[in-house]
Amino acid sequence: MKIKGGLPLSISAFLLAMSPLYVMAAVGFVGRRLNVLGGGANAVITQLMLYITLPALILFSLDTTFTTGLLGDFAWLVAMSVFVLALSVFTASRLRRRAQLPAGQKSVYESLIVFGNQGFIGFAVSYILMGEQGIVYLTLFNICYLVLIWTYGIHLFTRDEPSVNWRVLFLNPGILATVVGVIMLVLPIGWPEILSATFEDVGKMTIPLSMILIGSLLAETRMSDLRKFSRNVHLWIASSFKLLILPLTLLIFLLFGVPFPLLVIAVLTAGMPSAATTTVYAQKFGGDAVFASYGVIHSTIFCVLTIPLLYGILQWLYGWTGIWG
Repeated sequence: MKIKGGLPLSISAFLLAMSPLYVMAAVGFVGRRLNVLGGGANAVITQLMLYITLPALILFSLDTTFTTGLLGDFAWLVAMSVFVLALSVFTASRLRRRAQLPAGQKSVYESLIVFGNQGFIGFAVSYILMGEQGIVYLTLFNICYLVLIWTYGIHLFTRDEPSVNWRVLFLNPGILATVVGVIMLVLPIGWPEILSATFEDVGKMTIPLSMILIGSLLAETRMSDLRKFSRNVHLWIASSFKLLILPLTLLIFLLFGVPFPLLVIAVLTAGMPSAATTTVYAQKFGGDAVFASYGVIHSTIFCVLTIPLLYGILQWLYGWTGIWG
């Protein structure tokens, strides 16, 4: 298997793509410890992300050319996305019911397993592998994910409320941005340049803000809590399923003759670490945001090992099957 430029994906290349995340989290950590970020900063950052930067990122990501040649690829990518998301929801629900966790951590635990950081890290890895084509594949694979994270993702944190606010679930900026983005994707037109550039610039603020938020929340955590979370078996279980077990189930699509480049994008994207959005939702809807932050950091640290491992398995399978496209 070759990537852009004909070079194998090395651990150093992956670490280079990951390193900005840790720096951003460190900025948030130091900023909160020095009180540059005041006590109300976390709530402000959360609102800014949920209602402005995340919708802008969705609109920018779906602003691509949809040709008839992509229809077959689109069908495979949607099929794999629906498969792994449905399996993740089922698995996470079963694990949550069995977990001996406080009420504020159960929804976080489930979300850590289902939802991954398929934006920043996913885009970086896809571009390293296949250049612009990898970005197109990732965008199509993420359509179902975007719908799920803005509906079921919110539902996980609000389902214990006396009445379900369906307006919040389906008429929020995230799902509306996804619907508009999909419509624009299939139409033979694109956003005007000035809007596209605005969506790009504003949307790209999402990941720095999310990592700064994680760092800020961790800065408010006592060392005793960090030691406690590092021994939490449920976080190890969540990371194991999110990073390895669930992504590897996609290998079953080899039996159906799925084009190998699509399988590579699907497996690696499904194996991204837990989404920082989990921390945002926990912060906004009353979950355990500190537990969520450490869960995201936990999986992000270990994906440094698991993403190259997944790639190595795919590389071995490619050498064994000899089928690329």
